[in-house]
Amino acid sequence: MGRALTSGVAGRNAEHMEGHPWLAATMDWTMRSLYPARREVVPEATGRVLEVGVGTGLNFGLYGDIDELIGIEPDPHMLERARKRTDEVGRPVSLHQVGAERMPFEDQSFDTVVLTFTLCTIPDVAAALAEMRRVLRREGRLLFVEHTRSKQRGLARVQDVLTPVWKLVGGGCHLNRPAPDLIRRHGFEVPEVRAVWRDTWTLLPVYRGVALRA
Repeated sequence: MGRALTSGVAGRNAEHMEGHPWLAATMDWTMRSLYPARREVVPEATGRVLEVGVGTGLNFGLYGDIDELIGIEPDPHMLERARKRTDEVGRPVSLHQVGAERMPFEDQSFDTVVLTFTLCTIPDVAAALAEMRRVLRREGRLLFVEHTRSKQRGLARVQDVLTPVWKLVGGGCHLNRPAPDLIRRHGFEVPEVRAVWRDTWTLLPVYRGVALRA
């Protein structure tokens, strides 16, 4: 069974970790429609796994035959709920209250990094992706499923207009971040990426993919 060990706040991210108690309390309900997209990605993880932004632990029951799960999450309210789900993993679990921009892990120490609907909320995307690349083994994989900027100009402009308000109610979530492009720009090759469902005429196009260290 999973056993959760939770570290204290680490590094310069501590001052930004007050969290969102209301969002944590409603996360399972608000993210329900996106759960099928998680099922397409999380079971593919292997070996020693790092999940960036575990939230309330919605992915825990989806992991298959992995050796160990390490999870990070800056929001203490989310993390408290995630602790209660660690037994769903069936493998050792260690949870850390820390942001993705500076992680307390050794270089090349993970076989898989899992990123699900997280890149939209990270304050410093470049620093976070640099850290993911640093801790991922050379032959390792970054598995991601993220909503992204619309490829339709009109809808992309609507996303730009809505994003300032959306960030306030969504815990810092940006509707308009081009997730696959950002991953490509910051040290990764993305040989596999595809839309999970319809990617036109929607304000929430979702893509899944596999990224490798460039």
